[in-house]
Amino acid sequence: MCTRKKVHAFVRVKPTDVFAHEMIRYGDDNKTIDIHLKKDIRRGVVNNQQTDWSFKLDGVLHDASQDLVYETVAKDVVSQALDGYNGTIMCYGQTGAGKTYTMTGATENYKHRGILPRALQQVFRMIEERPTHAITVRVSYLEIYNENLFDLLSTLPYVGPSVTPMTIVENPQGVFIKGLSVHLTSQEEDAFSLLFEGETNRIIASHTMNKNSSRSHCIFTIYLEAHSRTLSEEKYITSKINLVDLAGSERLGKSGSEGRVLKEATYINKSLSFLEQAIIALGDQKRDHIPFRQCKLTHSLKDSLGGNCNMVLVTNIYGEAAQLEETLSSLRFASRMKLVTTEPAINEKYDAERMVKNLEKELALLKQELAIHDSLTNRTFVTYDPMDEIQIAEINSQVRRYLEGTLDEIDIINLRQIKEVFNQFRVVLSQQEQEVESTLRRKYTLIDKNDFAAISAVQKAGLVDVDGHLVGEPEGQSFGLGVAPFSTKSGKKAKSKKTSKEPLSSSAKKEGASSPVSAKDLDMVSTSKTQLVPSSKDGDVKDMLLRDRETSSIEPPPSDSPKEELRPIRPDTPPSKPVAFEEFKNERGSEINRIFKENKSILNERRKRASETTQRINAIKQEIDVTKEALNFQKSLREKQGEYENKGLMIIDEEEFLLILKLKDLKKQYRSEYQDLRDLRAEIQYCQHLVDQCRHRLLMEFDIWYNESFVIPEDIQMALKPGGSIRPGMVPMNRIVSLGEDDQDKFSQLQQRVLPEGPDSISFYNAKVKTEQKHNYLKTMMGLQQAHRK
Repeated sequence: MCTRKKVHAFVRVKPTDVFAHEMIRYGDDNKTIDIHLKKDIRRGVVNNQQTDWSFKLDGVLHDASQDLVYETVAKDVVSQALDGYNGTIMCYGQTGAGKTYTMTGATENYKHRGILPRALQQVFRMIEERPTHAITVRVSYLEIYNENLFDLLSTLPYVGPSVTPMTIVENPQGVFIKGLSVHLTSQEEDAFSLLFEGETNRIIASHTMNKNSSRSHCIFTIYLEAHSRTLSEEKYITSKINLVDLAGSERLGKSGSEGRVLKEATYINKSLSFLEQAIIALGDQKRDHIPFRQCKLTHSLKDSLGGNCNMVLVTNIYGEAAQLEETLSSLRFASRMKLVTTEPAINEKYDAERMVKNLEKELALLKQELAIHDSLTNRTFVTYDPMDEIQIAEINSQVRRYLEGTLDEIDIINLRQIKEVFNQFRVVLSQQEQEVESTLRRKYTLIDKNDFAAISAVQKAGLVDVDGHLVGEPEGQSFGLGVAPFSTKSGKKAKSKKTSKEPLSSSAKKEGASSPVSAKDLDMVSTSKTQLVPSSKDGDVKDMLLRDRETSSIEPPPSDSPKEELRPIRPDTPPSKPVAFEEFKNERGSEINRIFKENKSILNERRKRASETTQRINAIKQEIDVTKEALNFQKSLREKQGEYENKGLMIIDEEEFLLILKLKDLKKQYRSEYQDLRDLRAEIQYCQHLVDQCRHRLLMEFDIWYNESFVIPEDIQMALKPGGSIRPGMVPMNRIVSLGEDDQDKFSQLQQRVLPEGPDSISFYNAKVKTEQKHNYLKTMMGLQQAHRK
C-alpha cells in the first residue's frame, strides 16, 4: 500500500561575515525562519507595504557542516532506496548560494564532499551489510543546457559519440532519457571516477555573483536492483535516486551577464519559472493538468515531482541584506514545495526465469497432493504424467470404435485424457480426409480451386472450360489431356517423375549458386579471426560473416619480442607518409594489411558471382521474351487455321502446350536466380562493411605508428617508457606495467596511514587521482599535436 506524504523542504544558509541579524531570525524549534523588512519611507505616510514573513519548514541548516547536512537531508532517502523506494534530492536557490557545494562539495577535500559522493559511499556500505542480496549499481549523469540534453559521461572511451540526439520518452514504467548512457559500477572507486569524469565536463562561467557558476541543470541518477540470494521468490526490487543540482536563479542586473552568459541566464530563469509553475499546480488539489512538458527540466523530472518517490528539497539562501529579495523568492518556492504530496511505493518486478522454476516446483507438489487424494479414494490407476505412445494409441482405438458404433461410451479418467480424446477425434478426421483425397487423386487429375494463378494459366491455354472440366483425349490424335483410366499409368508415371525432380533441381541450383571453394582459393584465404572464410553453403558463409563481425574489433595480441625495444635511429626529417605507409604495411601493419587484402579478395569474388548471376537472369529474361513471342505466334496461327473443339472444349496442339510448360519453367528459374542475387547483394553489403572497417583500422594503426616513430620528441619518448608519468595511449600495450603485489600492499598500507579519514577516503582519492591523470594526459597530447601543427 502506498501512502501519501509531504515533500520535505530544508533551508541551508550560506555563511557570511555580514549576516543580517535584524532582518533574518530563526525560531526556537530550528524549523522556522522569519524575514523582516524596513518600510520604504519614500512611499509616504500611508504605506501598506508588507514587512514581515514567516516560513515553516522541516529544518533550518545554519552554519551546518557537510556531515550534518547529509545526516539531516539524504541519509534516510538513500537508506530507503535499497528497500525499493525511489528518491529525489534537489538543490534550489540563487546563484552563488551554495547549491553545487551542497550537492557535490569540494572534490579536492574528502571532508568537504557533498551529498552526492556521500550517497554513493552509503550505497556501497549498505551493500556490504546485505550479503543475502545480490545488488547491482548503475549510474548516469545528465546535463540540461539551453534546453538541450547532454550526456556528461559520453567522453568515456567505451561510450563513443551518439549519432541521434537524446530525447525524453515516457512509458508505463516511468520517464527515461533515450540515448543516455548508463554505467555499471561494481565498486565504490569506479562510481567516484564516473562522478569526477562528469564534473569535469560540466559547463561553468564566471560573473559578479559567482566565479564558477553552473550554467546548466545536472541530474546524477543511481539505479539499484536487488535480488535475494537465499529466497527463491521471483520478485526483485528496483529503485533509483535522482540527485538534482539546479542552475542558480539570478537577476541580470546583479550578475552583469552579457553575451553567451546572458543567453544561458535567460534559459535558466525560464526553466526555473516553468518548474515553479509545475510545483504550484501540484500543490493545488483542484488542478487536473500539470504542465510538465513546458521545458526539458520538468519533463525529465515528471515521475520525481509528486510521483512515486521520497522527495527532499534543499533551498540555499544568502544571509546578507543585499540579497534579501532573492532569499524571499527562494523561501516562497520552498513553502510551495511543502504543499506537494508524493506516493512512495516499493518497486517490485518479477524474474521470468525464476518464476518458471517456482511454477515447476509448485506443479510437482500439486501432483503429489493429487496422488495422495487418489489413493484415499481408491483411484490408484490414475496418473497425471504426460501420456506415452501406448496410452495415446489406446485412446485412438477407442475413438475409432466409438465412431464405428462398436463402443457405446468412452470412460472419463482425468482432464488430460479428455483433451487427448478430442485430439484423437481431430487426428481421425484428418486421416479420413486424406484417404478421400488420395482416392480421388488416383482416379482424377486435381487442381486446387484456390490456386488462381494455375486456373488462369490453364484457362488461357484452353485446357479447361468454364465449369472446370478437362479436355478429353480425341481419337486419331497423338497427344491430348483428359481423364485417363486407372490402368493407363504411363502419363501418371511421367508426371510423378517430373514433380519429384523439381525440388531436386531447385536444391541443385542453390548448391550451384554457392559452389565449394577450390583448394587454391582455400590456400589463398587464411583462417584469421578477423577475415572472411568462404564455405560450401550460403548458411555457413553467413555464420562465418557473423562470427567475423563479432571478432573484427579484437586487437591482435601484443608482441613481447625484443625487437620492440630495439628502436632504429630516428632520421632527422620524417619521411613522407606514402613512403612510410609502404614500410608500415611490410613491417608492423603486415597482419592487418594481409587481412584487408583477403577480405577485399572475398568481396571481389562475391561481386563476380553477383555479376554472373545477373547475366544468367538477363539470359533467362531474353529466353522468356522469345518463348512468349513463339507462344503468341502459335496462338495466332491456331486462330488463322481454325480452332478444333470437342464437345465445346478448345483443343491445342502439342507444340503450343510444350511452350506453355517451358514458359512456366523459365519463370520458376527466373524467380530462383533473382532470390540468389538478392542474397548475394546482402553478402556484398556486409563484406563491404568489413573491408571499410579493415581499411579504417589500417589507417588508424599507421597514424599511431607514424606519431610514435617520427613525430613525438625524444624527451617525451623517455616519459612513455615503463615508469614514466604519461599513461600509454598511442604506444604498444606491452609498455604498460603495474605494481607488484608487495608494492601494492605497501602502497595500500601507506594510504591508510597518511590519507585523512582513511581507509574510508581511499576510494575517493584514488578516483580523483586517476581522473586528474587522465585529463593531464589529454592536455599533454593536445599540446603536442598543436606544436606539431605549428
